[in-house]
Amino acid sequence: MRKLLRTIFLVDLAQGLWVTFRSQNTKNIYTEQYPAERPKVAERYRGAPRLNNNPDTGETLCICCDLCGFACPEQLIVVSSVRNPETRRKELTNFTYDVSRCMFCGLCEDACPVDCLELTQDFEIAQYSREGLIWDRQMLEEGPKPTQYSS
Repeated sequence: MRKLLRTIFLVDLAQGLWVTFRSQNTKNIYTEQYPAERPKVAERYRGAPRLNNNPDTGETLCICCDLCGFACPEQLIVVSSVRNPETRRKELTNFTYDVSRCMFCGLCEDACPVDCLELTQDFEIAQYSREGLIWDRQMLEEGPKPTQYSS
């Protein structure tokens, strides 16, 4: 009989709601105003990739060793190069990074001997199509351009 009365009067529901309302103190509520205020990202966060350039010459730091491509468990980095007959050095012709399949593990960044590939703290990399998530050399050097919202 007692169980029937608890079911009819929804005692368990009332107890659950009491727990909810008890913890709804206004000083504990925290809301981020996301587009207007940028959230703080953790210091070790790994986000959008970037190819670094030499600040003095403006040339890419990549030496075309393709170690980043070998280190990537998803095989999503493609590096193409041509050997310059005059300087006898490899010159980067194509660098493709498929961000849609990347799990942001950082192995490519660790494998790079000259620190040209870097995972930045940029987190706004969403696109409307998968083709927009395959970044070429130019996009990697410029980095993503987040949308600026105004109120």
